[in-house]
Amino acid sequence: MITHSTEIKVFSGNSNKPLAEAICKHLGVSLSSIEVGHFSDGETSVHINETVRGRDVFLIQSTSCPVNESLMELLVMIDAARRASAGRITAVIPYFGYARQDRKAKPRDPITAKLVADLITTAGADRVLTVDLHASQIQGFFNIPLDHLVGGPSLYRHFKNYASEDFVVVSPDIGSVGRARAAATKLNCPMAIIDKRRPRANQVEIMNIIGDVKGKTCLLVDDMIDTAGTIVLGAEAIKKNGAAHVYACCTHAVLSGPAIERIQNSCIEKLVCLDTILLPEDKRIDKIEVLSVAKLLAKAIENIYLDRKMSDIYN
Repeated sequence: MITHSTEIKVFSGNSNKPLAEAICKHLGVSLSSIEVGHFSDGETSVHINETVRGRDVFLIQSTSCPVNESLMELLVMIDAARRASAGRITAVIPYFGYARQDRKAKPRDPITAKLVADLITTAGADRVLTVDLHASQIQGFFNIPLDHLVGGPSLYRHFKNYASEDFVVVSPDIGSVGRARAAATKLNCPMAIIDKRRPRANQVEIMNIIGDVKGKTCLLVDDMIDTAGTIVLGAEAIKKNGAAHVYACCTHAVLSGPAIERIQNSCIEKLVCLDTILLPEDKRIDKIEVLSVAKLLAKAIENIYLDRKMSDIYN
């Protein structure tokens, strides 16, 4: 059932409430009331405190750390809205976790991105809105409409002031070449590629650098930074090859394990990221700058509600 109402309902889980509040501010609505907590044994408990019957409901929840808890909160919120007769349920997932296992890289591997897509659909979501999936083919894992926003333009606008004839965009690996090429096109500058080898998960070895970085101001571009091993080793490699300045940017700042220490001690002068994942106070260091994606998501939510084409938000 899809019913347009004169009232939009936006709810938030516990993963990133500040982002949800900022989105509501851009929309000119109040964040709707919902209780998302736990029973004494740790089970997720959800209660929606206002009517959603026939309404267009948007549930904002990044499946970030603690990943399993955040995902379960999202699924239970979707189920609660469905059973309360919501007209249309859109799962707004700024950061889509479990996206790194999007194929069978070796025998007996799971494809968790597909599993999570199925869980969200089975829970009762009618639509998904997300930002910078780790792999674009994950869009095809859903049997419901999915709107895939790109965070790159927000980051590239920030680095417009840095761009000069000595500016180079650097892809930290072969998989990020498309993203780096888009950044280089927007900034009207050349690009370079770091050829790396990954012996095992969260371990990286730099093999080669393709392109000229000597004497250049370099911008490493990635969709997400987890333990920061790739980005820091990449920064060291281009610095050793003569780069004058090294900056980095990403959409999703996962920053787990030793990431903050690595970034702090690295030659990266500034890491710019989006607020798709809430950055705790203990991870806020001078080298990290956070830009908001709230306006982009608010425009996307408005376009979904009014049945407008999504491409308009980038114009």
